[in-house]
This record gives sequence, structure tokens and C-alpha cells, in this order.
Amino acid sequence: MRLSDCHNIDDFRKLAKARLPFPVFDYIDGAADDELTRARNTAAFADVDLVPDVLAGVAEIDPSCTILGRRSALPLVLSPTAVQRAFHWEGERAVARAAEKYGLWFGISSLATRSIEEIAALTSGPKLFQLYVHKDKGLNAHMIARCQAAKFDALALTVDTIVSGKRERCLRSGFTTPPRFTPASVISYATRPKWTLDYVFREKFRLPNLDTHVTEGSGKAVSIAEYFNTMLDTAMDWDTAARIRQDWGGTFVLKGIMSAGDARRAVEIGADAIMISNHGGRQLDGSRAPFDQLPEIVDAVGGRIEIICDGGVRRGTHVLKALCSGASAASGGRLYLYALAAAGQPGVERALGILKDEIERGMRLMGVTRIDQLTGERIRQRH
Repeated sequence: MRLSDCHNIDDFRKLAKARLPFPVFDYIDGAADDELTRARNTAAFADVDLVPDVLAGVAEIDPSCTILGRRSALPLVLSPTAVQRAFHWEGERAVARAAEKYGLWFGISSLATRSIEEIAALTSGPKLFQLYVHKDKGLNAHMIARCQAAKFDALALTVDTIVSGKRERCLRSGFTTPPRFTPASVISYATRPKWTLDYVFREKFRLPNLDTHVTEGSGKAVSIAEYFNTMLDTAMDWDTAARIRQDWGGTFVLKGIMSAGDARRAVEIGADAIMISNHGGRQLDGSRAPFDQLPEIVDAVGGRIEIICDGGVRRGTHVLKALCSGASAASGGRLYLYALAAAGQPGVERALGILKDEIERGMRLMGVTRIDQLTGERIRQRH
């Protein structure tokens, strides 16, 4: 299978699985417990039908929109995801370049393998930084100050990871950051020589936004679960979120909101946006899909705050369905991570090109020329 054989996001998943050692692939692909929520996130979109109009004159369409104060070529955000250097040696650098080429928002994680400063210098496109609140308050303040100095456009506080979900695939494979070779996985690494040679001989794996304060995950190999359970602040609450918003002083997003009550609280503390998200099913297995929860949250806070539907997006029509349901935009991580793992920057660019084509084709077939025409009248719940 080659990159040219990839015609949808699932194709990129298959190519990534063929090219990655299994512990690395399972880290991207896996989720918590029985992985019910991970599957539900995408399946939820199938429960809503699109209702197209015809004879609408769609020779010229405009899929662009404003997200968090900056123009985006598509109503799509590339969600921040951790340790991308483990998936492809260019990591976040490749995603940043691809996002800028397509005029899209993208985010980097606190656990990114490229620094805040490198990403800021690399792209003038819209970018957000995803903050994990650590027990080390000095580290939190240091990351916020670096983002301010680098002129990041938004800060997204992730609120659903005070402890780690039980990611059983990672427990079985022994995946750590940095990745390490184990007796159980050595054959898989040996039979993926391109990944292994890139990992061993190219620049060293680092977590440069953290390693000024901690060695875990960069100089010292740990599992993601161990990192979350020992390093992150389980005492984080709404007062913490309000203080971080004040300290940041710019566009502020809460990522991981799933209830209408929490959405109202986000409005009350002055958040500019929420990302309805269950962390890709990697935290609380059995939680609702973000798309299923979207209408309730829109009813509660719609019009007072931007709402980004995060997770499960695999098709352009999924983005259209999210907008019809009241979202400002849709976002996802695996939709570009599979492509990054499969083929680096060319893979991400091909994936984004496919999603762009699907969104534009879907708009024409729906009979809309602008995304603000995607309203609740254009969808029906399947019973």
C-alpha cells in the first residue's frame, strides 16, 4: 500500500498500521477500557441524515469561517496531540506546515516534541497551545509565559485528564515516551526499519516544553498513564481554570467539556470557546460521543460561546453534520495523525486535501454556498 492508495482517513490508518511498530500504532489507535467510546465517537455521525436542497446555484462556494477570531479556510481544527515525534521524525513540524498550507487552525500539546518557539517561528497560521495543568505551578506559569512571548493565538486548557484512562493496548505493549525497545516488541521494530532508523539516528526525542522542569517523558521513559497520574494536578477546579484564563489574558478555550452544566460554567468564567470532547475515548470509556451531546450544549449556551465538536471526525460530511447541529467548527486528532504516521508532511497534506474536497463536495450536494447556511433544518435524526 502506498500514499497514492489512500482515499479516505481509514486508508491512512491502514497504511500507518503497516509502517509503524505495533506499540506506536496502538498508542495512536487505542483508547480506554473496551474502547466503546472511541468507536461511538465516529458511529454517532451515522445516526443523523443530511437533507439536501437542489437547484441552488453552487458554482461558487465559500467553506471558510472565523474560528477564535482568525479566519480559517475550512470549519476544521487540527486538535493538539502529544508526542508526535514518536509517529514520524518530523512530528509537529510537519503538521504545522501542512496546516498553514491549507489555512487551518492547529494545536500543539504540552507534551509536544517541538518547542513552542520553534512552532511559532515556523508558521504564521492560527495556532493554539494545549495546557496540561501540572502539580508544578512554576512549570504551568513558564509554559503560559512562553506562549505569550511566542504570540500563540489561543490557549486550550484540557480539563478531562486529571488522571489517565486505562489504555489497555499500551499496558500490553509497554509503550512509553520516549519509546523503548522491549523483548515483546523488538521484532515489530526490526521489521519497520525506516521508522526505527529515523527514530535512532535523527534528532533526539524530547519534550521541550516540559524538560526545563521535569525529566519524565523526555530523559526518563514513562508511560503516558504514569505521567498523567503522577505529574498532573488532580486538585484542578473551576477556580484554577479562571486563574489560568486571567494569567493567559488572551483567547481561552476549555477542552473536554461534555455536560450542559459545565458549558454554562465555561461561559460564566469568560471562556471564549469550548471543545466538546472525550479525549478521543482515551479517558472515560462509556461516555457519550461529542456529536451526540452537541445539541444539548448548543441549547444551553449556543450564541454565547464558540462550540467546537471534537472527536470521531473521519469524513467531510461529519464536519457538515456538526455545523448543522450548531457547532462553530469540528476538530480531531486521529484524522491527521494516521496520515502523519503513514507519510509525514505529504501524508498530512493529502489527508487535508481529501477532507477539503469532501467538505466542498458535500456543500455543493447539500445546496449551500456558505457554511452559515448549514442549519438544523438540513439534518434529521435517524430513529
